[in-house]
Amino acid sequence: MAFWNNLWPGRESQFESGSAATNSIVLTRRHSTVSLTKQGALSGNLRVNLSWRMRTSDIGGRSQQSGRRLRPFRLFQPEAVQAHTQGMVNVDLDLGCMYELADGTRGVVQPLGNLLGDLNGPPYIRLSGDDRFGAPSGETLYVNLDQREHIKRLLCFVYIYDQTPAFDRTHAKVTLYPGNGPRIEIELDERAPQARSCAVFTVENIKDELIVRREVKFVYGFQSELDRMYGYGMQWGRGYKSRT
Repeated sequence: MAFWNNLWPGRESQFESGSAATNSIVLTRRHSTVSLTKQGALSGNLRVNLSWRMRTSDIGGRSQQSGRRLRPFRLFQPEAVQAHTQGMVNVDLDLGCMYELADGTRGVVQPLGNLLGDLNGPPYIRLSGDDRFGAPSGETLYVNLDQREHIKRLLCFVYIYDQTPAFDRTHAKVTLYPGNGPRIEIELDERAPQARSCAVFTVENIKDELIVRREVKFVYGFQSELDRMYGYGMQWGRGYKSRT
């Protein structure tokens, strides 16, 4: 069906979706929004997961690339491996969320400063913790949609914590898992070699309809630069993580 739809302009769907087996919606530049309200996903917790993998070229170096040239059939093998141990790679991507509540309260949930939030009270957002090594479970943020009337807007973002590889060396993906309906996938696949942060998606409560919009906007600074782009108006200072 996808082939025939390409032959007939205007027949494409509102957004790109996966197969019935994957049951997913893929947000892209061209199809960048989806309504949680129309998907019937307005109850329970919205789970937001960040996962990433390293390119094997960054791990194996030139010897691996030369091996592919000598054995061309290896070109058809996957090029990414799961980064799940500290010994394999040195990557630390962090997931965060700026929020504005209906009463005007603004703030951030993120690993830096141990600002992990609260799921049952304001801001109705909770970060599961800090995954520093790209474990398969990744980092997960929860949004309590049972309290959606208190949420005006959200900005979910990813940033690189101190002395780690750039975004173009990772296969980073953010996946939203609503309490009902298909999951929503956003790939951080645009090249931005020197970028340190990325605005991944927004959620806006517009006339009681929750709209998810893909952003994937890379910046060369950190949270303060994302704040200026989206107008949250918070004050920022340098933060550090504990070594434990």
